[in-house]
Amino acid sequence: MVKIHTENRKNLMLFSGRAYPELADEMATILGTSVTPATIHDFASGEIYVRYKESVRGCDAFVVQSMTAPINEWLMETLLMVDALKRGSAKRITVVLPFYPYGRQDKKHRGREPISARLVADLLKCAGANRILTVDLHTAQIQGFFDGPVDHLFAMRLLAEHVSTNYAGCPLTVVAPDSGRVRVAERWADQLGGAPLAFIHKTRDPRVPNQVVANRAVGDVQGRVCVLVDDMIDTGGTICQAADVLFETGAADVIVAATHGVLSDPAVQRLKNSQISEVILTNTLPIPSEKRMDKLSILSIAPLVARAIFEVFDDGSVTGLFGGVS
Repeated sequence: MVKIHTENRKNLMLFSGRAYPELADEMATILGTSVTPATIHDFASGEIYVRYKESVRGCDAFVVQSMTAPINEWLMETLLMVDALKRGSAKRITVVLPFYPYGRQDKKHRGREPISARLVADLLKCAGANRILTVDLHTAQIQGFFDGPVDHLFAMRLLAEHVSTNYAGCPLTVVAPDSGRVRVAERWADQLGGAPLAFIHKTRDPRVPNQVVANRAVGDVQGRVCVLVDDMIDTGGTICQAADVLFETGAADVIVAATHGVLSDPAVQRLKNSQISEVILTNTLPIPSEKRMDKLSILSIAPLVARAIFEVFDDGSVTGLFGGVS
């Protein structure tokens, strides 16, 4: 009988979709590797073709895709990329979604509605994903939708360090844009050394998307620099209305810190015309030049995600990235 000896060597391979390859390239540089070359193109019919130019057999695969518009196209591309890896005999497939698609549709508000965030998780699992790595989910319950490990990263420390550095000595109040974000704002307040907490009382019609009415500020904002914190800015209506209420209540200044810059129209125009002095975002989503403005600061999420990718690959602790808090 011939004895066969093999070495159990781990092999990290990084793959990028077409939505935001610059972010994947930045992660690859930090990890000391490169994005695996692939052929991805659209047929005339709109169907997507995917093929990797290198063997993926036995690798620890990380598929990076930022779900920017058109989200449905990039979601389908991601599913095909995962399926190609599974059929190419990748050992483990982790889908890295800096922005989780359909995250706001995490429950039924009315009858005969889908739970779209759950459907996305099911699609990824069915395609062959073993693990999901994402940043600042709209609601933490989405982690339970995926039948496998979910590494939920937080950009709060990155954003809070920017605020602490640039507004040192200012009397800060952390403001949640609605009552549903108060728990997040509490963590922000702790991060900023025990800053006071406030929130905006608002109403929303579930039948009308992207439309809210900010009513009043609850908390100590008089003469203070208010830090409005949220997970994303989409059309900017919520944030700009909240800022107006804060100024009407006596705030000295308002800055905004959010993880995901969706910036759907007319967000940029609203933010430009608002009294908000600074908008701080991360680059989980691409922000093209036409959506940038003087008051916009963009922080890179790549170092955090790259470190989490390495910890997953090395069977380390992702929770340890947040001082044991997740």
